[in-house]
Amino acid sequence: MGDVRDLRSAASLRRRRGPVVADQVVLPPATTSPRVARHWVMHRVAAAGVHGVANQYAELLTGEVVANAVVHGPPEGSVLVELSLDATSLRVSVTDEGHGHPVPQHPEPTATSGRGLAIVEALSTAWGTNTASSGGTTVWFELEID
Repeated sequence: MGDVRDLRSAASLRRRRGPVVADQVVLPPATTSPRVARHWVMHRVAAAGVHGVANQYAELLTGEVVANAVVHGPPEGSVLVELSLDATSLRVSVTDEGHGHPVPQHPEPTATSGRGLAIVEALSTAWGTNTASSGGTTVWFELEID
């Protein structure tokens, strides 16, 4: 069975104040990393008092972005997942050591993959990518929690 999530009203979330979380984890580019990242983000966000839909979206979108980093990034190196959270929003950034330029795809309904960034685009408040000239691609998303 999956983890049980506490569903609270939006009013209880509005009462939170100030910076809550700034944390990061480094993962290998392994098939287990999306699951590890999802659980890490979900637990950090829940511990900060964010529950319900915002927590579930953060978990889902983190898994999608980390899966992309594992699939499209280099097989060696690492995947950095950063989380920042304040009273009104949360932001997750995922950086791999690749040189890609991620863009949302809109595959055929029968395609078995290719929907990750389209899901991020549809469910996040904001999202984007950064590619460093020295290497490394970052995909980030933000969610409103207030």
